[in-house]
Amino acid sequence: MIRRIFVLAGPMLCLAALSGCGQMTDLKPPPGKSLPVAPIGAGAQPESQDLLKPTTQAAPERSVELRKRSEEREDDPFDLPPE
Repeated sequence: MIRRIFVLAGPMLCLAALSGCGQMTDLKPPPGKSLPVAPIGAGAQPESQDLLKPTTQAAPERSVELRKRSEEREDDPFDLPPE
């Protein structure tokens, strides 16, 4: 009987515990701490929201251009035969 209750209630308790993980609030440094120092050459210290935005290199835009027909490849000067 107890095992049946645990099997039924266990996933519900896990979902309830995980539901608090998705809260969307502004991030702030812990009390007594500050944000990292400004990078060299930056005019001002970045805010927490600026630090969370990924750079273009970290999250490049995806190219979804599809080929509609086959095309001949250009000669690749770096495609050398093995020595």
